[in-house]
Amino acid sequence: MPYLIQTADNIFVQIGQGCSSVSFLLLPALKKYYTPNGDQDDLISIGTIGLIKGVSTFKPDKKVRLATYASRCIENEILMYFRSQRKLQGELSLSDSLDSDGENGSLSLIDVVRVDDNMLEELDLRDACAKVRRCVSTCLTGREAHIIRLRYGLGGQAPLTQREIASLCGISRSYVSRIEKKALEKLRDEYEKP
Repeated sequence: MPYLIQTADNIFVQIGQGCSSVSFLLLPALKKYYTPNGDQDDLISIGTIGLIKGVSTFKPDKKVRLATYASRCIENEILMYFRSQRKLQGELSLSDSLDSDGENGSLSLIDVVRVDDNMLEELDLRDACAKVRRCVSTCLTGREAHIIRLRYGLGGQAPLTQREIASLCGISRSYVSRIEKKALEKLRDEYEKP
């Protein structure tokens, strides 16, 4: 067992020194996963991490050669790297550089993307709509509330014209107009109360 520890330590030293006797484990995986557009330094670093993990977790009592086990660890590490890159493929950072003018000035995504932060306006609008619906339910008569809901689409359906409401309710369009005007005055008074 001390020989194995010494061997693992020697391999770690050789990895640190960039020894060519260790690179024979990395080369097959690097050739297998070589991509012309990828950064080969990243693959070498990731393969080295896999090699270190393989050496540090190797158990000789499993009757597997160190080279076989380490090469499998190297491949697994490279595959995990590719999976993580695929997950990040569609993501952008607002600080990603789009262009550089050469004088330490760069154009980033946050400089060109307009941010509409209208959350407060949306909250105010939602509160105002809830208050209007509450006022329609509490301060209007049944007929007034029905006509206002139809006219402005407060029940989730599309708003109707006065003529459509008149034919639906069996009353004249001018009567719908008078009811609507009276109901809107009541709603304004109720809405403006503190």
